[in-house]
Amino acid sequence: MSELLTRLRAFEGRTIVPVTWGPDPVNTPMIRHWAETMGDTNPVYLDDDAARATGRPGAVAPAQMLQVWTMRTYADKMSGADPSPVWTELIATLDEAGFTSVVATDSDQEFFAELRPGDRVSTTEVVESVSAEKQTGLGAGHFVTTLKTYRNGDGEIVGTQRWRTLRFRPAERPASRALRPRPALNEDNASWFAAAREHRLVIQRCAACGVLRHPTGPMCGECRSTDWDTVDASGRGTVYTFVVNHHPKIDAFDYPLIVAVIELEEGTRLIANMTGVEPADVHIGMPVELDWIDVDPELTLPAFRPATREEN
Repeated sequence: MSELLTRLRAFEGRTIVPVTWGPDPVNTPMIRHWAETMGDTNPVYLDDDAARATGRPGAVAPAQMLQVWTMRTYADKMSGADPSPVWTELIATLDEAGFTSVVATDSDQEFFAELRPGDRVSTTEVVESVSAEKQTGLGAGHFVTTLKTYRNGDGEIVGTQRWRTLRFRPAERPASRALRPRPALNEDNASWFAAAREHRLVIQRCAACGVLRHPTGPMCGECRSTDWDTVDASGRGTVYTFVVNHHPKIDAFDYPLIVAVIELEEGTRLIANMTGVEPADVHIGMPVELDWIDVDPELTLPAFRPATREEN
């Protein structure tokens, strides 16, 4: 057993919350709010006659509200005061070992008596067990199980709650990368991006005069025809002009980022990134050929790399 676990196990059986009375007695307004919020329409919670018809002396509080009656007030919680020195020491021990995060894992409750408006409720809490270090999806940590015991004004146990939390060391995770900006799709360009997802670079062609155009649009700039189709581009072209972006850096891109205007063999131009080349090696007039950037399952974009024919 490690030194840390020995220290943690020493807390088992110790009281972390001494006898603490709830700030308010069981009362009808809070029962009403709870029942309405939960959608629980059982009449025994608010109607004395309905409750008496079931053999009870009058309306009773929902059993599941047991914890409600001893919850700390907002002002008490915001004061930052821990429930007890034992609790403070336990949390400090875990924090020093790096187990600084917490998540509640489960809660088991048992009910032994019903509460009625006017009853006062107290609670105590004892550390029941501290597990050995466990590997979880959140990170390595220790499960801390406490047992809360609730009593009424006569000192009778009305319920218990076994409360388990995981105190864990957050696992280091690589920061997720931002998504590449999405194109603003419309009726004019949706088919172009759909073809790109199939690794097809298409060029819009006027069905009336045959002029090619890019970017896509609803009407031919030459003859005003709105009829069009597409042709597949050869994928060959030259660098018409280009820039190398250094700033500002956007998480979705790798830098330095070459953004070029490519003049296709068919005569149209488009803006695209360049791949497989250092910025210093790019030059205007450089022959290029089509490449593809599969950004994610929803976005594929054409890019251009130096043409192999240049090397020949």
